[in-house]
Amino acid sequence: MEEENIHHANHGYLLHGARICSVFLSKMVELPMKAGAPVRASIIFFLILLIGAFISLHWIDVVPLAISDISLQKTILPSNSSDTYMVGINCSITCPTHSSATIKLDKSSLSGTCPEYFRWIHQDLNPWKEKGITKEMVESAGSKSHMRIVVVNGRVYWKKLRSVFQTRDVFSIWGILQLLRLYPGKLPDLDIMFQCGDKPVIQKSDYGGSNANNVTPMFHYCGSDSTLDIVFPDWSFWGWPEIHIKPWEALRKDLEEGNKRVKWIDRMPYAYWKGNPRVGFRNELLKCNLTDRQDWGAHIYDLNWELARKERYESTDLAKQCTHRYKIYIEGNAWSVSEKYILACDSMSLLVTPHYYDFFTRSLLPSIHYWPINENNMCKSIKSAVN
Repeated sequence: MEEENIHHANHGYLLHGARICSVFLSKMVELPMKAGAPVRASIIFFLILLIGAFISLHWIDVVPLAISDISLQKTILPSNSSDTYMVGINCSITCPTHSSATIKLDKSSLSGTCPEYFRWIHQDLNPWKEKGITKEMVESAGSKSHMRIVVVNGRVYWKKLRSVFQTRDVFSIWGILQLLRLYPGKLPDLDIMFQCGDKPVIQKSDYGGSNANNVTPMFHYCGSDSTLDIVFPDWSFWGWPEIHIKPWEALRKDLEEGNKRVKWIDRMPYAYWKGNPRVGFRNELLKCNLTDRQDWGAHIYDLNWELARKERYESTDLAKQCTHRYKIYIEGNAWSVSEKYILACDSMSLLVTPHYYDFFTRSLLPSIHYWPINENNMCKSIKSAVN
């Protein structure tokens, strides 16, 4: 495969978020009036704007160490229990002018219908399409949430409900603040519950029959076919200081430079993976490693984070891992934040059967953006792809 084609395949999803943002910036849905006071909010537009904001090519640079300087009021504003947050789904045929960049619409937008990739946004919000979302429904997520976030008149208020692993909550909030900077005055008022764990928590099986229109709305980093969590970009896009991973804007540039060091044709003709093999199906991946007796076409490395810390994370520099023609993506407890880094390395991505998805992966196409690997015949599938 030519290097240019691999680059195009791995970075094609960047246009997805930019288009979503440009199409919806000119359309804001107002909520029903309550006691004469207009309430402007809709969870759907918050999600859409955020996706477009950070995945576009014009991010605001975020320095992880500066997070301590953020002043957030840890309060939640009261609201009337009878207020209803209505979910409106509309498409705009024209793109507003919000920068000097020219946005090209695809044929589906010009014909007056939503682009194909909008169906994932609609699918995530479909449980509330008819009845909307009430305050009681939002608060019903409290026992499973890590934090509650409220935006009122362009100010962010939050309340921590449960302990979060490392600083996932802080950097997720930082992402919202960056959205406010990118689009001042555009973010509508909203009230959401947020889950910062690995696995989605709202099970479809809990909402059947008469309970089908009472689904608990929960924002989370990933979803699955058996859950109803609303997919939201993960914290690592704004930085993961605990393991020295930079914000995406800075890391993207490092990866671009790393890709230039070794052309695809000159890279090692093996599949590469490095990580923690003690979660999910990853222990099976260890069986595919190169040995004196068997060559499956893979180099598998067990990452020791304690050793990496002592080495000042020199061995975990993502920009230095674009040295193989193939890179393997395999889930851990759920989806893994490593997927975007693997796709951005300009190597052919080998995806072991995924069971979870984040905000962009459902739009990826097999053989165009990645090569599917059967988890039941993992080693043979890898060898077949490499050969």
